[in-house]
Amino acid sequence: MGARVNAVMDEAVSGNKIVGAEVIVYRHGNLVLRRTAGHFDREAGAPMIENAIYRLASVTKPVVAATALAMIDKGLLSLGDLVSDHLDYFAPRLEDGSLAAITIHHLLTHTAGLAYGYADPTISTGLGPSDKDFRANFSLVAAAPLLFAPGTGWNYSVAIDVLGAVLATVVGGSLQDAVQTHLTGPLGMSETGFFVADRARLAKPYADGTPPTAMADPQSVEGDDGGSVVFSPSRIFSDKAFQSGGAGMAGTAEDIAKFLEALRTGGGAALKPETVALGFSNRIGDLYRKDQGQRFGYFGAVIDDPAAAESPSAAGTVNWGGVYGHSWLVDPANAITIVSMSNTALEGCTGRYPKDLIRAVYADLN
Repeated sequence: MGARVNAVMDEAVSGNKIVGAEVIVYRHGNLVLRRTAGHFDREAGAPMIENAIYRLASVTKPVVAATALAMIDKGLLSLGDLVSDHLDYFAPRLEDGSLAAITIHHLLTHTAGLAYGYADPTISTGLGPSDKDFRANFSLVAAAPLLFAPGTGWNYSVAIDVLGAVLATVVGGSLQDAVQTHLTGPLGMSETGFFVADRARLAKPYADGTPPTAMADPQSVEGDDGGSVVFSPSRIFSDKAFQSGGAGMAGTAEDIAKFLEALRTGGGAALKPETVALGFSNRIGDLYRKDQGQRFGYFGAVIDDPAAAESPSAAGTVNWGGVYGHSWLVDPANAITIVSMSNTALEGCTGRYPKDLIRAVYADLN
């Protein structure tokens, strides 16, 4: 097991696409592959270590979504709750001036009409530097025009950051309090949260290039679509920036694999099986998404047509990534969980590497 995976990882490192990487694969609940490649810190000559700590970027999203669902299971909020009922400062309006009825469901599914790019440069979308708390930042988001009326379209956005603000308000503390109480604590994910459990194991971040370059702070990285992503590697240490429910956590591949395996097997000690099943299903109907063969649930994209999605996985597979360099997949039909972590943005998330790696995993398993 692992010959094709090894080749993909080694080629990505030798070809100066990825600086360092880690992969964990479970099948039928058994660990069948775990490997590291490349450098943890290239300039120091340090090889990638097993169970490094990574800035998670959007791998934060399914963790916060699962926290919300666990709180819903306990009756602390509901999918139909209006966001404005929890956040008095968050009340976006439609073009006619009427209040937009944004619900928790809309936030979880990215159907709220929110965006990831705003004309106001002081708005933080969770990755870049910020000194704003929830109220200061999301009051500005609420004042910006919606892209569409809630529920009428799909657009990847700061919705899970707004959800994080709701969860913090409901628990009467921080977003970390909510996550630790309702999800990471029950699942034993002791090294994942809005903190760094061991700075000596925090992977050095790199930006795309030939070869990739060590990230500055802030660091702008241009994507294939011509847009750019602004990173602030030091944000995880800030006591002023709001805890970003969409991008703000740090954690380990092992913790994320433990979390995803808990979801695959019905929610573990955190969630009800029927809630996980709901989250793993298409929750957006036939709303347009440019990614062919994929719908969206509460945790990530849901593959409904593997051929159209150009995926070796089965229908019903849930997947997403994190722009610091990560990708993950849960294939319930084949009982497969894959966690791919790297220290290289954007290649490790949206580049060729994660796609080749997933194909290699399935080829090795078969």
